[in-house]
Amino acid sequence: MIQLIPPKPFQPGHNQPNPNQPNPNQPNPNQPGHSPPTHHLSHPHPPMPKSASLRTIPLEPEETHRIQRLDRGRVVVFIDGASLFYAAMQMEIEVDYHRLLGCLMSGGRLVHAHFYTGVDPANEKQKGFLYWMQCNGYRVVAKELVQSTTGSAKKVSLNVEIAVDLVRLSPYCDTMILVSGDGDLTCALDFVTYQGVQTEVVGLRSMTSENLINVADYYTDLSTIKQDIQKRSMPAHL
Repeated sequence: MIQLIPPKPFQPGHNQPNPNQPNPNQPNPNQPGHSPPTHHLSHPHPPMPKSASLRTIPLEPEETHRIQRLDRGRVVVFIDGASLFYAAMQMEIEVDYHRLLGCLMSGGRLVHAHFYTGVDPANEKQKGFLYWMQCNGYRVVAKELVQSTTGSAKKVSLNVEIAVDLVRLSPYCDTMILVSGDGDLTCALDFVTYQGVQTEVVGLRSMTSENLINVADYYTDLSTIKQDIQKRSMPAHL
């Protein structure tokens, strides 16, 4: 069952002015010599520039920065396990998935975190890893690996499962974070972006589709948060 977390209601801050309290800095219209201000009824507010857009302009590669936003609201995370695995190999790190989740949902309230991966039924170590993931906040979506047509390696694609979940869960969150570089997910991500959901792509720049970056509201290069998501080395005991 999907647990829905309602948006936090707006609460006025302590610095909000009280409409019933007179403002000492505001001129009194009853004072002699006071002239009421002239209001332009045709333009009560400054007109919006023609270049303004309701969508956030995607960041250029050189503008990539660490995840520090505080306006995420309800967050759903989608992690392409294979994509993250190869990105971690490229960066020569081992990912700490507990730290990764904390980094991704910073400034928001986690609704779900999905982890998509192929599984080898004979791999006991992988079974233990996926069990740990389930016990630590992740919903694991797995599909058994199959032999490739060339017979060189076993592989499987979970793009359909990721795309379906992106569309299916879009009404229940404010922000969707996709950890993947696969350009096949571009159409699904573009769809949920135009539904009003804030979308973020996280992936290694050299392994992330340009189209995927362009349709997202935000993009974060994994290399910029490398120190925040890798496993810390245990101190040596003397």
